[in-house]
Amino acid sequence: MFQTSGTGQKANSNRFVYIAAAISAFGGMLFGYDTGVVSGAILFIQQDFALSPTLEEIVVSSVVLGAVLGAAAGGTLTDRFGRRIVLMVTAVLFALGAIGTALAPTVFWLIIGRVIVGMAIGVASFTTPLYISEISPVTLRGRFVSFNQIALTSGIVIAYLTDYALSDMRGWRWMFGLAAVPAALLGIGMMFMPESPRWLVSHGREEKGRSVLQRIRGTTAVDDEMQDIRQSFVQQIGNWAELKSPLLRPAMIVGIGLALFQQVTGINTVIYYAPTVFQSAGFASASAAILATTGVGVVNVLMTVVALLLLDRVGRRPLLLIGMAGMVISLAVLGTAFMFPHLPGLRWLAAGSLMLYVGSFAVGLGPVFWLLISEIYPVKIRGLAMSIATVANWGANLLVALTFLTLIQIMGRTGTFWLYGLVGIGAWIFAYALVPETKGRSLEDIEAHWRAGKHPRELDKK
Repeated sequence: MFQTSGTGQKANSNRFVYIAAAISAFGGMLFGYDTGVVSGAILFIQQDFALSPTLEEIVVSSVVLGAVLGAAAGGTLTDRFGRRIVLMVTAVLFALGAIGTALAPTVFWLIIGRVIVGMAIGVASFTTPLYISEISPVTLRGRFVSFNQIALTSGIVIAYLTDYALSDMRGWRWMFGLAAVPAALLGIGMMFMPESPRWLVSHGREEKGRSVLQRIRGTTAVDDEMQDIRQSFVQQIGNWAELKSPLLRPAMIVGIGLALFQQVTGINTVIYYAPTVFQSAGFASASAAILATTGVGVVNVLMTVVALLLLDRVGRRPLLLIGMAGMVISLAVLGTAFMFPHLPGLRWLAAGSLMLYVGSFAVGLGPVFWLLISEIYPVKIRGLAMSIATVANWGANLLVALTFLTLIQIMGRTGTFWLYGLVGIGAWIFAYALVPETKGRSLEDIEAHWRAGKHPRELDKK
C-alpha cells in the first residue's frame, strides 16, 4: 500500500502535500482576488453610484470590516470543528458574496455583499496557512505554506487582469461575480482532502490522526511524529486562559506586532488604490492605470516565488529584514516623487518605486507573517491564537483603508507615503529585536521553547 524505499516515501509524501496545499490555497487566491478586484471596479462604481470620497472609502473598506468579523469568529470555529470543514463553509461564503455583489441594486446591498466576502476572507486568511502548516513536513513547511501567498498574489494579478479586460465595457458586476468560480473549486476540492492530523489527535481521534499522517507522509513509520504531537498536548489548557499565559506572551507579541506592521506600512493602499495613485501620477485613462497596476501585481507574484524558494534555505528572519528595508527605501522615493508633480517621467518613477515596494513586501513581510503565525503557537490553541493575530491584521487594514484618502487630503501624497515609511522603520526595529528564526524547527520544538520561558530570539540557537 505504501512505498517501501526512502526516496519513494518522500516523493509520495511531497506529492500529496503539494496537492493538498494547491487545493486549500484556492482560499488564498480568493483572498487576493476579492481584495484586488475592487481597485479597478471602484473607478466605475464611483461613477455609477455617484460616490463621495467618504462613501468610496466605505465601499472599499467594507470587505475589511467583514474580514475582521470573520477572523474573530474563525479561530474558535477552526479549533472546534476542524480546518477542513471550516474551509468548505468558507467557500460557500465566498460564492454567496460574489453573486450578491454582482447583483447588488444599490450601494447598501453592494456593501452587504462585500462584508460577506470579507467574512470569508477573514477566515480563509489564517485557516489556509494553518491547514497547510499542519500537514507539511518540517523541512519544507516554509515552501508549502508559501503556496498560499503565491495563490494570494496570483489572485490579485488575476483580479487586475479581469478589471483591465472588462474596463472597456465597465463590467464591474462581472469583476465581482467571477469569484464564484474559484470558490466552487475550493469547496469541491476540500471535500476530498483529509483533516489535519494534529487537529484529529488534539480531539481524541488518535487512530484517525495516525491514519491521515501515514497517508500524507507516505509511510507507516510515523511513531516519532505521533509521540511529538501527543507530547505537545500534555501541558496545554487549550482556551483563552492559555493565551494569557506569561509563557505564551512573547509569541502573542510577535504575532500581533507583525500583524499590525504588515498593514500600517501601507501595503493595501497599493492593493486597493493603485489605479487611483497611478492616475494621479499621470496615467490618464482608467484602463491605462489598471494595466500599470497589473505590472505591480506581476512583480508581487514573481517576488513571492523567490520567497518560496528561499524561506527554507535562507530562513524567515533574513528575508523579513531585507524586505522591510526595501519597503522603507521605496516609500521614501515614492513620497519624494510626488513632491515634484511636474517632473518629467513622474509616472514611471511612481511605477518603479511601487514595484520595488511591492516586491520588497512580497519577499519579506507578506509571506513571513502568515508563515510565522502558523508556526509559533501551540497546536491546541493555534486556531484561536492565529485568529487574534488575524483580527489585529484586518483591524489595521481597516484603519489604513478608511484613512488613506483622508490622509492624502490632509498631508498630501508625499507626507502620507513618508508616514508609512517612518512606520516601516519602527517595524524593522521590532523584527530585529523580537522575531525568531523558525527554519528547520518542528512545530512541537517551537512550542517547547515557549513552555521553557525563553526569549523569542533564543529560538535561533539550536
